[in-house]
Amino acid sequence: MNRSMPRLLLAPAVGTLFLWMIVPLGMTIYFSLVRYNLLQPDQTGFAGLENFEFFVTDPSFGTAVTNTLLLLGSVIGITVGIGLAIALLINEPFPGRGIVRVLLISPFFVMPTVNALLWKNMMMNPIYGVLAQVWTAFGAQPVDWLTDHPLFSVIVMVAWQWLPFATLIFMTALQGMDREQLEAARMDGANYAQQVRFLYLPHLARSVAVVVMIELIFLLGIFAEIYTTTGGGPGDASTNVTFLIFKQALLNFDAGVASAGALFAVLLANIVAVFLIRLVGKNLDR
Repeated sequence: MNRSMPRLLLAPAVGTLFLWMIVPLGMTIYFSLVRYNLLQPDQTGFAGLENFEFFVTDPSFGTAVTNTLLLLGSVIGITVGIGLAIALLINEPFPGRGIVRVLLISPFFVMPTVNALLWKNMMMNPIYGVLAQVWTAFGAQPVDWLTDHPLFSVIVMVAWQWLPFATLIFMTALQGMDREQLEAARMDGANYAQQVRFLYLPHLARSVAVVVMIELIFLLGIFAEIYTTTGGGPGDASTNVTFLIFKQALLNFDAGVASAGALFAVLLANIVAVFLIRLVGKNLDR
């Protein structure tokens, strides 16, 4: 059999994937270097780095980057911390464990827009929401979460949806633990806290790294929850980089500046991805 035959068979798929990636990227680079505002069709031509400068000097840019980092750090911290706790809690057999696992994983299959509407109308509504009813039952004044604490509200929504993903990864990893080590540790008098510190957590190190990497890549593009609930406000209190690009593209009709913002987001995502791939590589080499 010709050695080049496998490459020839893979060529159409590889070529399609290459075009699927390179064509949108090439168009984005092109539009980022020209003046292309739908409200000003007479102003065209090469703009150089003007679009990038306009995007970076936007009054909302600093707040958007800060909100993006806060959103990433908070959601990852919540999902990893609580996900580890839940995975350890349900690791041991108990009646109904299968049903509990299915219920814990189910929120991950809820669409982002549905998730946002659920929290906005059912949980966080200051009049008839579940949280408002709880506050009222204890004699406290209900909180208008989306107005008074918009970024925190978005963090809660996103963390609720991504928590099952982290829990599932940790549950799967725990199934592969060496039970003989655990039994030996118990026979040597190690309490549960010591087992968690010296056995469970080292075993879950790779899983934690994978969860952090995947969540960071996906959470950089959080949009539906913000658009559906807060609209980036009040003001720009809950605006992240993705929503800022949306405002430039569809609210200001400036495709050039939006393309420049998209390239900034791609650069940010690649920096984070390279850092996390190295982090995962170090964990895998241990």
